[in-house]
Amino acid sequence: MEDWLNVVSQTAAEERLWAAGDTIVVAVSGGPDSVALLHILHELAPKEGLTLIAAHVDHGFRGEESALEAESVKQMAGELGIVCESTYIDLPAYIEETGMNPQSAAREKRYAYLHEVAEKHQAKRIAIAHHGDDQAETVLMRIVRGTSPGGLSGIPIRRTEKNVELIRPLLRMYKADILSFCKNRGLRYSQDSSNEQRYYFRNTVRLDLLPALAQYNPEIANALVRLSLLAAQEDEWMEGETQAAFHRYVRQNSVGCQMNREALLSLHVALQRRMIKLILKCVGLEMETTSFDIIETIRHAADRGAASTWSIDAGRGIRFVREYDVLRFIRAQPESGSLERSGGGYEYIVTEGAAQLEVSEADARLIFSELPSSSADRPKNRQEAIFDAALLQYPLTVRNRRPGDRMAVLGLNGTKKVQDMFVDDRIAPSQREILPLLVDGEGKVLWIPGVRRSDAAQVLPSTTRVLHIRMENPASDNIVSNKMH
Repeated sequence: MEDWLNVVSQTAAEERLWAAGDTIVVAVSGGPDSVALLHILHELAPKEGLTLIAAHVDHGFRGEESALEAESVKQMAGELGIVCESTYIDLPAYIEETGMNPQSAAREKRYAYLHEVAEKHQAKRIAIAHHGDDQAETVLMRIVRGTSPGGLSGIPIRRTEKNVELIRPLLRMYKADILSFCKNRGLRYSQDSSNEQRYYFRNTVRLDLLPALAQYNPEIANALVRLSLLAAQEDEWMEGETQAAFHRYVRQNSVGCQMNREALLSLHVALQRRMIKLILKCVGLEMETTSFDIIETIRHAADRGAASTWSIDAGRGIRFVREYDVLRFIRAQPESGSLERSGGGYEYIVTEGAAQLEVSEADARLIFSELPSSSADRPKNRQEAIFDAALLQYPLTVRNRRPGDRMAVLGLNGTKKVQDMFVDDRIAPSQREILPLLVDGEGKVLWIPGVRRSDAAQVLPSTTRVLHIRMENPASDNIVSNKMH
């Protein structure tokens, strides 16, 4: 059995499961798997430089049987000289209160307690006794229920949760190996009677489905574990590619994330799906709750032949919105925070000599500079405008649009509705109610940053003083991008 100690030690080194000096909380139910885990780590601890804390949770499901398991774990830890933390949870009452299924409720409470113990002892790791057969069952369960290639990776050997790493040192051992280890060491362990109940899907997979498949492939468990290893490695590579694309193309803001439609379409379809899932996770929708249908609906909404403005509820208050060539993923916002929903507005007075104005509703800043005409540069883009300062009627006003707003557009005869200008210039619907308009003291619309300038207060050869205005606003790039592609 010394070989298994070497296997676990080698696995830990390859997967960086721990480092010398670490304190590890070991989850011990009292069954053969966790008993073997505690003893293996106890034997490795002196050489590896580890401090162990045993942690046991009595879920209150099996009455006296559960209580006896708790006592046996405390006794075993005491014999090994390991500190043992234990708790009782009235899980049946919690299930009745929350309506959760038993397995989910037990996992939630168990992991919450393990994190409490880790925090108490300043442990960096929590060791769980999942093994190869658990991995095979998990992969098969996901195949039966339907899963993605990433789901085939099964149980990760290590992952971070709440700044603590969950590690599974026995994931490359099988149940038969564990039972052999316990027998060789003469270890006592408990048998959970609920493991034989086919009420739980995992038990049905273990007791019925895997043995049936073993008739066609006696090495079915090994095959599933090998599949999980290959899938995990390929999933890790794909995830790296997705993260890199995310940093290249996705922009985060106060309400969620957005990216250009052509950028999404430039990715391979496999990366498109992963990108959408990653963005949805970023705005608050956990990947496990994201259905394939939602992913495909969003992906197809970006197609060149799809509607140019469109939206869908992605779940949990998160909305996906296509606005021309901009794809937005918007997390739930308080009703009062949306001008479009509330019908509200904003208005700021700009007096002569003002240097800048923050327009929080549009996440924008307007910079004002008055200078001699000889020093004034021409506007570099539609985010800048210049006016003959002597011809402006103060005070100026910066506000969002109002019903009936019109502008005497430079280069056109007569006036044009601001709403029609927004439509013609493909301004995203979500921007139309918050985009700032510059209005003079007589109520004339002078300029819509990123869109058009009026014919008022034009800079001519006779102009002596120029007012230069620039809008700084990350969202303004969206306006330009809508018209570029």
